[in-house]
Amino acid sequence: MAHQAGDAIDDEDRKVADRVHSAAIHLLRRLRKVDDATGLSAPRASALSVLVLGGPTTLGNLAKVEQVSAPTITRLIAGMERDGLVRRENDKKDQRVVWLHPTGKGTRLLKVGRERRVEALAAEIARISERDRNALLDAARQLEKFFP
Repeated sequence: MAHQAGDAIDDEDRKVADRVHSAAIHLLRRLRKVDDATGLSAPRASALSVLVLGGPTTLGNLAKVEQVSAPTITRLIAGMERDGLVRRENDKKDQRVVWLHPTGKGTRLLKVGRERRVEALAAEIARISERDRNALLDAARQLEKFFP
């Protein structure tokens, strides 16, 4: 049964939520092994993905998105800047504002990492039945529909 905003969450909804959460965690843990090949820590990969996929942003906004303090994101970005993954650019209208941009190197590294993850997942999917593969595709469509 579909619920409206403000409706009580029942036990079945919690069971579905728990299983989706658990499956997502297991999937991400499995793929994290592939991420090690990029040489990026999880926080660096996450911050870089925000910049590559979302476009330039400010330190403050990135800290908010990543749910970390301003000093933490400043240290993270300083290291990424030293490694040539991110560059800073002062705002042309307000010199107090600094925009963060991924470099070509950072963009390539993130894209290669994503390709590795997709290939690793595709190799596992190739071993399952067509029926199970179609079920995964349907589940992915539902997740994309409800969590765009």
